[in-house]
Amino acid sequence: MIACSGIAEGVENSNFRLRTTEGAFILTLFEKRVAADELPWFLGLMEHLARHGLTCPLPVHDREGQVLRRMRGRPAAITTFLPGAWPRVIEPAHCAAVGQALAGLHLAGRDYAPTRPNALGPAGWPALFERSRGRADEVQPGLAEELNSGLSYILQAWPKGLAEFGHIHADLFPDNVFFVDNKLSGLIDFYFAATDLLAYDLAICLNAWCFDDDQRFSLPKARALLSAYRGVRPLSDAECTVMPVLCQGAAMRFLLTRLYDWLNTPPDALVVRKDPLDYLTRLRFHFAVADAGAYGL
Repeated sequence: MIACSGIAEGVENSNFRLRTTEGAFILTLFEKRVAADELPWFLGLMEHLARHGLTCPLPVHDREGQVLRRMRGRPAAITTFLPGAWPRVIEPAHCAAVGQALAGLHLAGRDYAPTRPNALGPAGWPALFERSRGRADEVQPGLAEELNSGLSYILQAWPKGLAEFGHIHADLFPDNVFFVDNKLSGLIDFYFAATDLLAYDLAICLNAWCFDDDQRFSLPKARALLSAYRGVRPLSDAECTVMPVLCQGAAMRFLLTRLYDWLNTPPDALVVRKDPLDYLTRLRFHFAVADAGAYGL
């Protein structure tokens, strides 16, 4: 090893860039949020995806063939380094690249046999809501009741019989996608990945990539994302029909996690809290749409 330096971005784990005679790598020390017994699944998925053509970090095996070790009392792994930076200003071209990459991820993951239930899927939302219900109105008066009624509707309307099920990233926000010269150079941070509805992953991206800083929905961005995705993996009629409720669910999931963090993160913490009301605006938009045509489908 020639050099080791900490990476400032990223708050869930401790990351370090390693510069060696063999090239650049990332050393990750996993913190409490990631369950140690689930790390082999995450790392196995990343290795599978990388070896099936997706540009994502490839776990590095040590001399004993292991990808997961312990360092300073914490689980640790080394992965290949991906060049690039995430886009601060989102354009339709970025969305198209993300749609194409997401479809590629879904196809590449089909042959990865192990599964992982989505702990932050619909079954987990009621308990997540209860953790913040009593203080939700501190953020905005009436928020608790609005979330309660919205969550009840989403859970009743959630699709039960979609056949398109597989491994999803579940957190493909702009800061988890790197670009070099406006060309996508890789996807990172697979530690929310799970086995769930593929179209739900697309709904997460519609929420994450297709609203501007004023929380206005961009139809050109949505069309670019969806068109590029469908060019690689066509969506079924059933997936298109339920896209509004999938987008509602995705907005609710991130609203609830942001709400909990907003209420429970100390003011002097190094972690930057994200405003949960951004996702309340998105949730209201999804409830107001007439059908999937609002997203360009």
